[in-house]
Parts: sequence; C-alpha cells; structure tokens
Amino acid sequence: MALSVSFEFFPPRTDAMEAQLWRSIERLAPLNPAFVSVTYGAGGSTRERTHATIKRMRTETQLKPAAHLTCVGSTAQELEAVVRDYLDTGVRHIVALRGDMPEPGPYAQVDGGYASTPDMIKGIRSIWPFEISVSAYPEKHPESPSIEHDYALLKAKIDAGATRAITQFVFDTDVVLRFADRAYREGIRVPIVPGIMPPTNFKGVVRMAHRSGATVPLWLVRKFEGLDDDLETRKLIAATVVAEQVEKLRRHGFDSFHFYTLNQADLTYAICHLLGVRPQTPAQAA
Repeated sequence: MALSVSFEFFPPRTDAMEAQLWRSIERLAPLNPAFVSVTYGAGGSTRERTHATIKRMRTETQLKPAAHLTCVGSTAQELEAVVRDYLDTGVRHIVALRGDMPEPGPYAQVDGGYASTPDMIKGIRSIWPFEISVSAYPEKHPESPSIEHDYALLKAKIDAGATRAITQFVFDTDVVLRFADRAYREGIRVPIVPGIMPPTNFKGVVRMAHRSGATVPLWLVRKFEGLDDDLETRKLIAATVVAEQVEKLRRHGFDSFHFYTLNQADLTYAICHLLGVRPQTPAQAA
C-alpha cells in the first residue's frame, strides 16, 4: 500500500524563524508530500506571515499548499476576501478551523463573523469547490462538553462540505482505531488522516498534549526519562516511536499521515525514510 504524507509547519514570528521554516520546506519538498500547510498562531497572531508563506510556496515551489483559515477575530466578509485572494493565487485546498482565542476562554463570535466552523465551510464552498480539511479529536476537544458533541460537530463539518479529517496528534494508536471505527458508525465517510507528532522536545510535547487533551502514555514517558540534556538520543527515540506508530496504523488500513513537523525537517525526513518515503524525481512524482 502506497504511503501518502503531508507536512504541517509552524508559522514564523521573526525573519530568522522564517529562514528556518524555508530550510525545512526545502529539505522536505523532494519527498513529494500530498500537501503542506502553515498554521496560524493563537488568535491568528501570525496570520499575515502565514498568508505570505503560502503565496510564496505557490509561486516558488512545486508543492501543493493548503491554506489555514480560522473563524477567530474575522468577519465573514474579511474571510471571503482572504479566500478569493487564495483562489487567485492558485490555492485549491483550505484547512478550515475554528481557531483559538487570543486569551484562554470559549470561542466568541465577532460581529459579522461565523458562529461555527461548519458555517465557515459553507461560506468557503459558496465561493469555489475547494478541497477542505478539518480537525478531529479522538480524545475529545478540551472545550467540548462530551465526546458525543465532538462526533456530531465533525459530522456537521463533513455535511457542510469538508473532504478530509486530520486528527489531533495521538500517541496511543488504539485510540485512533477506536475513533475511526466510531466515526464510520456515525456516518462519517471522508478519509481520516492520523496526525503524527514526533516527540523530540518531550517536555514541550507534554505541555501541548495537556492543552489539547491528548494522553501521554506512561510507556512513552519512560522512554524519555533521563534524557532532558541528550537531544540526539531523544531524536533517535522519537524517530523509532513514530515509525512504529505509523506502521501499526498502516496494518489497520491507514495510508495517509499528517506530520506536525515543529519545523524540524531532519527528524521528519528521517522518519519518512524509515517508512519508505524517499525523494522523487519530477518524472516519478508525476
């Protein structure tokens, strides 16, 4: 079964970070990912840099960029202008997200803004039939009242026009399998793509997991014990853990994976190599 990968990059906040981002993009581009994306910071704080990066990808590389779009802090009219700008640039894939508020707290709709992600998806689809990826939470969104609500919301996003669901990163592969099974029972028929997070900066990943509601299994904690000052060993362990996780999911029928790269191209490249994803010539990619 052929393996498809996609890569997500964190947004640059400074010129130096932007240079690092482009080094990562150039390193991973030969692997011919299905698409690449650049997320927003909290509350859309890096929105302009994100938009500029997506446009540069479109004009300077052969990559297929997926543009992140969030409801937070924007009116429907403002988002429509962004979508039309992306359309003019040649972008045909949007990652539609509600987004995080600038300050911790529940989502607050701005005057003239979208009340929910499904509403935004309908607005996007009214402009052009974009490919639309959305988020999915196998372990419950931290602000959700229940896992049942999460399934209902995901179904609403699909019904509104979403074409793919990318999961929050999960370290327990059985959680992903149970989620996919139930999603199917709930009538969700779009591809579900596991989100993969290489846990190199383990303490940082634990903090992100706590904020996002993801479980960090005890077996994984033990693998990184005593390695706070040993980056190279952490990289080796992270690559092994992720490769094993992906191979297990492949045995259960998954063939697409979305890597949250943390802008660490070498590690993601090494993991892809372990999985058999190798550089391709333009002729092979075609």
